[in-house]
Amino acid sequence: MIGLGLFNYWVVIFLMMVGFYTLIARGNLIKKIIGLNVFQTSVFILYITMGKITGGTAPIFIEGQEDVVYSNPIPHVLILTAIVVGVATSALGLSLVVRINEAFGTIEEDELEEMVQ
Repeated sequence: MIGLGLFNYWVVIFLMMVGFYTLIARGNLIKKIIGLNVFQTSVFILYITMGKITGGTAPIFIEGQEDVVYSNPIPHVLILTAIVVGVATSALGLSLVVRINEAFGTIEEDELEEMVQ
């Protein structure tokens, strides 16, 4: 049986593969953006779970406390930045899909390839 200590990694792998499959297998541009967001979320979860230490506390130093285990805040800060970049990327992608739909009347990749050729 799979230990619950590795459960978060199995969730990351599952979300990563679902997002990657959606990105590659679907022809709808909006579904591709959703797949990219799912893939990106799995990476966020991976970094956050790697940055957490069992029994660790926030890195706030108080005089008189010794031998305290602190969690590393750097992965969490990097993920906050990555979330902002991800939202901006998704907004740009969706705005491009709207412009493609206005110009060509479709957001299906196969139909767009036929129109261009």
